Amino acid sequence: MPQAVKSLRVLMMVLGGVQALLGLALLTNSVRIATAIWGGGDASTPCCTTPGEANSGIVVLAGLLVLAVAAWGIVTALKFPTRQANLRVSAFAYGWTALPFTVAFYAVVPVLGLFWLVPAILALVRPNQPESRAWFDGRTA
Repeated sequence: MPQAVKSLRVLMMVLGGVQALLGLALLTNSVRIATAIWGGGDASTPCCTTPGEANSGIVVLAGLLVLAVAAWGIVTALKFPTRQANLRVSAFAYGWTALPFTVAFYAVVPVLGLFWLVPAILALVRPNQPESRAWFDGRTA
């Protein structure tokens, strides 16, 4: 496996792992996150749910989507030794999905957003390098 493909594989596993941690955080803290976004509601209505509790399902759905994207990246990276040409396309598409997470991470912790941007760009560039293309097409040993 060429160095560009090895580094892409490790990069995708790291990106997928961080996304998995984000997805788990969204799932386990859904009510607290929804309350921070939609507010705690009015304390004078004890019979009803607060806006945070009512909208926590949206946060859970977002967490499940983040976990699905993380699984896509990790599974794609694990399948690299099969050298299928469509895995290079999948890796490229995964790189495009990693870019919007830069905005999400930057909104929460700006330094984390800046650190996320570099691997997300590398996940876009690495699959299109000539040695990666040639390896996935089966032209090199």
